Amino acid sequence: MNQEQTLSAGTAGRVTIGGDLTVNRMGYGAMRITGTGIWGPPADKAAALATLRRTIELDVNLIDTADSYGPGISEELIAEALYPYPTGLVVATKGGWERPGPGQWTHNASPKHLTEALEGSLKRLRVDRIDVHQLHAPDNAVSFEASVEALAKLREQGKIRHVALSNVTREHIERARKIVPIVSVQNRYSFADRESDFIVDYCEQNNIAFLPWAPLGQAKEAHEAIKKVADELKATPLQVALAWLLKRSRVIVPIPGTSSVQHVEENIAAAGLELPQEAYDRLSVVSHPPASLRG
Repeated sequence: MNQEQTLSAGTAGRVTIGGDLTVNRMGYGAMRITGTGIWGPPADKAAALATLRRTIELDVNLIDTADSYGPGISEELIAEALYPYPTGLVVATKGGWERPGPGQWTHNASPKHLTEALEGSLKRLRVDRIDVHQLHAPDNAVSFEASVEALAKLREQGKIRHVALSNVTREHIERARKIVPIVSVQNRYSFADRESDFIVDYCEQNNIAFLPWAPLGQAKEAHEAIKKVADELKATPLQVALAWLLKRSRVIVPIPGTSSVQHVEENIAAAGLELPQEAYDRLSVVSHPPASLRG
């Protein structure tokens, strides 16, 4: 593929989120710009800032992050690199996890914590309102409705423009929509990890954006299958995986993450990779159960 001709996140088209936010169909996930174990500052801060700035140069206008990435570090770096934000840039963040240490994640989706998390995100991102705020994951110790109602209240207060969900089932989405409009869902999903297949279909039927994470899956067989297609198309496996996602549904907006400018460029080039139907079908039959949810 000719990367120079396709180096724009807009090459794959656009999706409208919540009726008023139009984004290019290749976003960026900002989890990997933090330290080891998604904890603390990055080893190379200059590289992290350069990576964020390069994403914008490549027409990315959806950046996904979370208060738990660092914690707080990812949001702070986004603001340092990009504030004042370009017109049309959507920074989506999340709340609902706590971080006791590197590589450790614990649930806390209580209304009190979600409110505090939102206030922290507003401060770190230097904004008065979060465009898309996602419940990072349901918390079994807290009523799901109570968590969603807390975000709905913050939306009513003007601190959140749109409410979204992450790591959820279709039942969660349906329950949440009885409380507040849900504009996007972020679940683990790839050509090799199809547990959320029916959720993708549900989102498409209801014009809800779907933000897949872990686009390569985990199984060795899956990697071998995609490597074969990548060799045929003279692309990288991740580019093919992203192209598969783009072809899977019009509401999918991949959010590949990296802390490398070079890898950002490789990922964005996937927006211009045309995946033949035969190759798409071949990859679509590779399916494996997912690992534990976290994104």
